[in-house]
Amino acid sequence: MGRTKKAGRAGRFGARYGVTIRQRVAKIEANMKALHKCPNCQTKAVRRVSTGIWGCRKCGHKFTGGAWVPTTDAQKILRSVRERSVSRGDT
Repeated sequence: MGRTKKAGRAGRFGARYGVTIRQRVAKIEANMKALHKCPNCQTKAVRRVSTGIWGCRKCGHKFTGGAWVPTTDAQKILRSVRERSVSRGDT
């Protein structure tokens, strides 16, 4: 089963599971396969190694993140709270 222009990455599912689910899968997989910014060297060279493990192809930095994206919403919230407490001197 090949891909089609309309279905994209989710073309492997054929006519199964419904169009909305296939579109969601295609969007998630496209985001997962894209290059992301490295937190260490700031280049767009981060790829997924396995579930929740991400690695930079340039500097070799490996780190944990979300299953589908390197940074989750919870991590972003935690980082902002940490930065706010450091700026106030609450260490």
